[in-house]
Amino acid sequence: MINTFKQGHSQSECLTNNDPEAAATIQATPCIPNYGVGRGPKWQPASFKHRQLSSELKQWLFDPDSLTKKLIDYSNNQLRVEVIDQRIKRARFSEYKALKLKHHQYAVVREVILYGAETPLVYARTIMPLSTLKGPLRRLYYLGNRPLGGALFADPTMRRGELEVAMIGSNSLPAKAVRPPGKIKSVNKAALQQCWGRRSLFFLRNKPLLVCEIFLPNLYC
Repeated sequence: MINTFKQGHSQSECLTNNDPEAAATIQATPCIPNYGVGRGPKWQPASFKHRQLSSELKQWLFDPDSLTKKLIDYSNNQLRVEVIDQRIKRARFSEYKALKLKHHQYAVVREVILYGAETPLVYARTIMPLSTLKGPLRRLYYLGNRPLGGALFADPTMRRGELEVAMIGSNSLPAKAVRPPGKIKSVNKAALQQCWGRRSLFFLRNKPLLVCEIFLPNLYC
């Protein structure tokens, strides 16, 4: 399990972050840090005419099948998932609106980078309401470095909402996606100003979660 807690957090905060189902029964208290709520990118329906997009990028953005499977094929079975953050916190305004949640509610926010042959290809951000992570669906909290897509598309109850797309600037990306450490190939910084991403609601057992996938320039430039 990914440990995302810093030294000095209270025992009650650690309890809620380690057990999402327990957290769902505990009202937010001052011991939980206020992460703020950013407005995020401007999302548009996939049906909107995006003439400026290349055909290669469109093949990634609008493909309804499993992105995980597509990346495995693209990287010759060298896909790797790195969890850069996972914790209970507040989401962005547009994420609350998509999930039909009240703005004071907390959710599990999972952020990962997907690498193909050690090249960063996709930054993904998933919002999982605490009410979703109950019963059998608690397993989603404990994925670790396993891809979420594998769990979603393997679930026979899964259904997917409509795609939305948006242009994403580098200010909306985590530093690790822009400046990968060590020997990992860096992202084309100039191209980061024109990154595109997509998001959609998934429903498992009629419980919602929001998945946002931002395609990094190494994938299509």
